[in-house]
Amino acid sequence: MDQKAGTPEDHRRRSDFIKKLVQSPFRDKPLPPEYSRGVPKTIVQFWHKRAQLPSDVCDCMKSWKALEAQGFNYLFFDQEDAKQFIRERLGERHVSAFEKCYHPAMQSDYFRLCYISVEGGFYVDADDVYIGSPIDRLFIDGRLKIQPLCYDVTTGLMVESAVFTSEGAYSPSWIFYFNNNPLIAPPRHAVIDRALAQSTHLLEHSVGEFPEIQSTTGPGNLSKSIFELDTENIEIESSLYVLSNWERTASTKWHLSYRNDSRNWRLSNQKQNQG
Repeated sequence: MDQKAGTPEDHRRRSDFIKKLVQSPFRDKPLPPEYSRGVPKTIVQFWHKRAQLPSDVCDCMKSWKALEAQGFNYLFFDQEDAKQFIRERLGERHVSAFEKCYHPAMQSDYFRLCYISVEGGFYVDADDVYIGSPIDRLFIDGRLKIQPLCYDVTTGLMVESAVFTSEGAYSPSWIFYFNNNPLIAPPRHAVIDRALAQSTHLLEHSVGEFPEIQSTTGPGNLSKSIFELDTENIEIESSLYVLSNWERTASTKWHLSYRNDSRNWRLSNQKQNQG
């Protein structure tokens, strides 16, 4: 792995690379044969304590469970279910890494990598609400479907997708990266496997500390994995499909009860969760 991965120069190179992926027309190129096989039509969600699932979060999750009527398989995991899955499918090394995830958001981040790596499917966060547009198109080929994001460090605000996805749009204060929600991929996709391996390594070497969530298991880890594969001269563009209009499929519900306490990772990053 790149030994300069934490430098400002590396972060800029990574952002510029992701900008190119987000704004380039490669999505219209012919699909390589190796990605012709589709993604399992399984929707996967996680909440750390099944018995303590807030009613407002439950309402969000029901919007996805309703897709069972359209032939989708819906799976809900809590931390015990997730640990059992990881133990049975990946083994004790990955269980130990999962147990080092000190916050529910981190558990969710790590588990989605484990599940999608092994089984493939569609992982979506519990606070996203499905708004009804057809999603079958997301399953017809084996590319990894991911949502791009852009943060403006000057304003401290996210840049609207309609703005930053336009070809040539740029500001030196913008940071381009990929969200880890949703993750839609077949089993053993190279990006997911890299992100899982990298996250596992970071967790294993986090003795005596609470590692930062985003860069260890979240969007930073995923974005770094994509960037590193490209720097190793691995063809990456053809394996991705950028969801530049994810808001047409789902919306994040921000006014939820758990966001006001330690269950919100933004309030508990690098702190032990008390919820």
